[in-house]
Amino acid sequence: MAKKENINNNVIRIIDLFAGIGGIRLGLQQALKEAGFKSKCVFTSEIKDHAIKVLKQNHPKDSITGDITKVNAKSIPDFDILCGGFPCQAFSTAGNGDGFADATRGTLFFDIKRILLEKKPKGFILENVEGLVNHKGGETLSIILTYLDAADYWVSYKVLNSMDFGVPQERKRIYIIGIRKDICDSPISLEGFPIKRKTVGDILEKGKPTSDTPFVRTLLEKYSIEDLLGKAIKDKRGGSDNIHSWDLEIKGPVSDEEKDFLNLLLKERRKKKWAEIIGIQWMDGMPLTKEQIETFYHNDNLQAMLDDLTAKGYVKFEHPKQRVGTEHKTPDGKTTITYRRVSDTNKPKGYNIVAGKLSFEVGKILSPREVAPTLVATDMQHLYVVDGQGLRTLTLREGLRLFGYPESYKFDIDLASGYDLLGNTVAVPVIKAVAKRLVEKI
Repeated sequence: MAKKENINNNVIRIIDLFAGIGGIRLGLQQALKEAGFKSKCVFTSEIKDHAIKVLKQNHPKDSITGDITKVNAKSIPDFDILCGGFPCQAFSTAGNGDGFADATRGTLFFDIKRILLEKKPKGFILENVEGLVNHKGGETLSIILTYLDAADYWVSYKVLNSMDFGVPQERKRIYIIGIRKDICDSPISLEGFPIKRKTVGDILEKGKPTSDTPFVRTLLEKYSIEDLLGKAIKDKRGGSDNIHSWDLEIKGPVSDEEKDFLNLLLKERRKKKWAEIIGIQWMDGMPLTKEQIETFYHNDNLQAMLDDLTAKGYVKFEHPKQRVGTEHKTPDGKTTITYRRVSDTNKPKGYNIVAGKLSFEVGKILSPREVAPTLVATDMQHLYVVDGQGLRTLTLREGLRLFGYPESYKFDIDLASGYDLLGNTVAVPVIKAVAKRLVEKI
């Protein structure tokens, strides 16, 4: 029979590791307050200077510790719940995907493990990117869950989308919670959360300064405001929701014939048959030789067209890229493999769309009737919204609202640093909902 845990003076003590701007702590404290508990953060760790600046704005009395890897677990004050948004780049599609092979970030989970083993708190809340679930075929998550179970915790995990919790952002993240086995008889359920929905229009400010750059002027000259809503400006995908560089002719004039060809090549280069023909493992967008292109596109002036588009930068002439694996040892001695794409100079060069993710000043114009895509630090500056008859980037207050932070949350920081912090923070309402499940059991 699990025992009922005593709470000293109705106060739950928490520690906040890899704190960022304090989103996990905030969500947990909101849940504790609604449950009638007081809370006290007895230890905070964060190494990023501009994150520390924001933490001090909101928690001026707290002292903040730097590198957690250099902290002796015995020196941490006793606490009840551990919060940890341990660095996710090592498991993210936006990073290299090295996982535990990443010596500086991936191994930081083991600092959570050693602190849990030493301090034995009542429970914990961890958050990470969705990619952790299938990283290395699920092996990485399995290692994490095994360690947490061996530390004597009931562990539950689930991928949840912030758009289901009243946050107008498509943000899937894995949430892992644990409770000590002597407190509870079974794992805590993370099923059946009530669904709440909002749209981008619910969080927008009005009357802010709009952008007047040549790129934005070109967009507004060629498209109406209504036609721009929800459009992405990128050359990696086709479809009616995308505007391409050749539609805007931003790299030089493009004939209708060339536009038709580029739209065809954009789709054709993604077909899996070409990987077998070329002799590489499939990737999303492979260079095709002139001879391969001639199998689906017929034009007597094809070579001249290819030369013109390559010179202007709409197309690049390159070798195919092979998928190459490198073996690494995990901290527990297991072997894992990371992969890179490397140009194969033994293969003939072909023509490919120039499709860099952050190629353009404006990456997407958010529609007020929809939810925002997953916000990441590297492309937040490329997200635009309509304000009146103009376009502008998101304000930092709008950014905070897209993660469910309250209006009272202080965020006095420059725009670039703010975008960086927001792209790595958590959706507070999801943390609050998950934390409620843990608090109910303690």
